[in-house]
Amino acid sequence: MLGKILLFPVMGPISGLVWIGEQIQERTNTEFDAQENLHKQLLSLQLSFDMGEISEEEFEEKEEELLLRIQALEEELNVNDEAEEDEHFALQPALPAASELNEIYQETPQFNTDYEDNENLVLSP
Repeated sequence: MLGKILLFPVMGPISGLVWIGEQIQERTNTEFDAQENLHKQLLSLQLSFDMGEISEEEFEEKEEELLLRIQALEEELNVNDEAEEDEHFALQPALPAASELNEIYQETPQFNTDYEDNENLVLSP
């Protein structure tokens, strides 16, 4: 007990990271299993139809239902992934705002007018 209390500043963040990793792994396995099960059901349905166990109308009805469920699951996963990315990574604008750019470009340039006679300039290599 005393050891846990003394090591908490070091072990607390580590155990938190381990817990987060376990949660991610569990969610990934669940989502993968659900999608894999739907694909297996679709394959099983195709085999039943090929063997003549079900009629074409019944096959088409069940196939459409399974394909819609697969599509809904994929859309749900995409929406969840996008929402998580938005929560964790708030993007900052890389360029200044348009109003700032307008102010920069509307300033008049200040040129050095020391050389009015450009013919006498000598350019050295």
